[in-house]
Amino acid sequence: MTRTAPVRRRTPWLAARVRAVRSETSVSRTIVLEVPGWPGHAAGQHVDVKLTAPDGYSAQRSYSIAAPPSGDLVELTVQRVEDGEVSPYLVDELLPTDELEVRGPIGGWFTWRPSEPGPVLLVAGGSGIVPLMAMVRERALAGSTAAFSLVYSVRGPSDVFYASELSAADIPVRLLYTRVAAPDRPAGRITAADLPPSADAKVYVCGPTGFVEAVSEVLLARGQDPASIRTERFGPSGG
Repeated sequence: MTRTAPVRRRTPWLAARVRAVRSETSVSRTIVLEVPGWPGHAAGQHVDVKLTAPDGYSAQRSYSIAAPPSGDLVELTVQRVEDGEVSPYLVDELLPTDELEVRGPIGGWFTWRPSEPGPVLLVAGGSGIVPLMAMVRERALAGSTAAFSLVYSVRGPSDVFYASELSAADIPVRLLYTRVAAPDRPAGRITAADLPPSADAKVYVCGPTGFVEAVSEVLLARGQDPASIRTERFGPSGG
């Protein structure tokens, strides 16, 4: 008997209205969207965002969701990509009550749910902190006791997303600077010495492609089970 594979229907576009915006760094901004009919999401998922100009031209990009589900609210954090089509508008021009379209949630593998046990190691490079922050917030909201730790690599202190929130987090957070020396570490890229023991942990790594590959190589070289490593990467895409 020949079986026909089921047809997968694409998630429809939903109208979204900007509820609030707030700056994270000089080049990034958190956007809170109200999306009637939003089906909910898991920490680690992302959405497609579409902007349409008055002449009908449209452009879309994918952005990670930054916070746990909260009714019809969807929170994104976007970093401006120079010469991009979408991110400069979202970071520099979008205002409360403005409207756009979103589609999602998308992705089911790079996710964490409160029912899952720890330990969990989160490793972020640059704006790769966004989906991992959703996991940190989900854990706190659910009152989970799963052991979490976060290693976050950025150029310098002014590039840290969610700085105040991370400084008050009830999990170990280590900030690494690639271009600014810190009291306990010279400036530079992430190394094996920067990562805590993780043999029994599920590891989530998110950031630019080169960063994700470097962290994965370090983990595998010290014997981490490949099945325990989940990665999400991004590269130049026009923004």
